[in-house]
Amino acid sequence: MTPPDLQALVSGSRLRLRGKSAFFATLLLHAEFVPSREVAAAGTDGERVYVNPEVAASLPPDVLDGLLLHEVLHAALSHVPRRGPREKKRWNRAADTIVNGMVAAAGLPLPPGAARDEHLERLSVEEVYTSLEGREGQEGEDEADDLLDGPPSDAPPREGQPGGQAARQWQQALAQARSVEAMAGQGHDPVGMHRELARLSPARLDWRAQLWRFLARTPVDFGGFDRRFVGRGLYLEALDDESLTALVAVDTSGSVDDAAVRALVAEVQGVLGAYPHVRATLYYADTEAYGPFELRPGDPIPQPQGGGGTDFRPIFALADTHEPDVLIYLTDGYGDFPTQPPRMPTLWVVPPGGLEDEGFPFGDVLRLAEEGEGFTA
Repeated sequence: MTPPDLQALVSGSRLRLRGKSAFFATLLLHAEFVPSREVAAAGTDGERVYVNPEVAASLPPDVLDGLLLHEVLHAALSHVPRRGPREKKRWNRAADTIVNGMVAAAGLPLPPGAARDEHLERLSVEEVYTSLEGREGQEGEDEADDLLDGPPSDAPPREGQPGGQAARQWQQALAQARSVEAMAGQGHDPVGMHRELARLSPARLDWRAQLWRFLARTPVDFGGFDRRFVGRGLYLEALDDESLTALVAVDTSGSVDDAAVRALVAEVQGVLGAYPHVRATLYYADTEAYGPFELRPGDPIPQPQGGGGTDFRPIFALADTHEPDVLIYLTDGYGDFPTQPPRMPTLWVVPPGGLEDEGFPFGDVLRLAEEGEGFTA
């Protein structure tokens, strides 16, 4: 028997999707599909999409279209690298909930028993993951894990750019998909209200430059830093000297990986070496605060402590006692905030996949770059 021609099957899906959505069809055009008999039906490692050719050939055309689009959206939305230290099965289920909503919005069928939640699927995958805590053993638990840690062993070596470029390439693909759909006169993409696509669309300024701008100034310069403080009547008083003290807090609840900690602390140490008037103290925190550790240029980064849940209130209680001039908090943003904003300007440093900007009740938000765009120090 002649083995199925996977590329012919994929080409048919692209043609059919053009009639439904130029946006989705363009994303499929950018995907690299690779045959693999090790996957149950299909899966992705974030770079390529692996498809079992025999299974693909056995599916009705619209079911195949939904399957391919499901995996391409996982790859385009960086669902594999964004998992970080989170539990794999629950993360896969959260990502499936997001993607299934998008596939359904395209008018394509979903497999029987596929995870659906019309409220959750419009959130970000991190928010869905948090909402699924404690719901293990419920519907959807038997779904296949299609987010792969690496390529299947029967897949050929990847050609072209190294894997670190995948996130950038998918961002470009998403931008081109929107452009093509606009030219096709189909209006806005049918999943435009999903936070997953919205959070990946804007290009952000380099986070290192923003951090230096935040710290390389005198306390008096912070008088007009954050207009939201003025709205609450919290006016910062001018200080008598030109020194600036910073409290740097790092969330060690498990939601921030080591690379983000090293990147932020090393950059703060660079600021300290260039600007002697800046002094910084480091705390680690989960539901408690651990420290203090004095930060100095060139010193090794203190061993992280903690690992429980996330509660921001202990750090802000310390800040109220020690009264630093500014507070920098590295976290994904999913935790308990204090009920009252602090007196000092606060900078939330958020790794990829963290809470949306509007979820922070006070302070400014600085986002670390996506992987492959200068994330590591």
